[in-house]
Amino acid sequence: MNTGILNGEIIATRLDDVRAYDGVRTRRIMAFLLDYLIVAILLIPFAILVAVLGLLTFGLGWALFGILGPAVALIYIWNTLGGPNQATIGMRMAGIRLDRLDGRPVDGMLAVVHSVLFWAANVVLTPLVLLVSLFADRKRTLHDLLLGTAVTRADR
Repeated sequence: MNTGILNGEIIATRLDDVRAYDGVRTRRIMAFLLDYLIVAILLIPFAILVAVLGLLTFGLGWALFGILGPAVALIYIWNTLGGPNQATIGMRMAGIRLDRLDGRPVDGMLAVVHSVLFWAANVVLTPLVLLVSLFADRKRTLHDLLLGTAVTRADR
């Protein structure tokens, strides 16, 4: 076990260290905006591909425009947040990562469920989803509490 002592408190893991949560809310918002920009940029080549596919299929391929945004976003989340860094590109730029409280790595399915729960909760409970982080331990949001995850500083 990798334990340490900080100000007289025994720190069992980096998730128990309060310093791992300094500035996480602000960094999450920055990462969210950066990821939105990245997904919007990724949509451009895929939209061109769907447009060409629609021409080749006499308009049938254009039905894919209805699912293009969510599909690109979920593929992006699966490959980045569910990858070895446990962070999207925006999260890495903001210096944060997603951790499971049980210590196991975040896989693609958990990453996608995390993202879908975030959007579903925002549709139903806006803005209460984000207000939860003001009162919850480890500055966790509602979907973090439901999935047993926490966003932490990657540098600590």
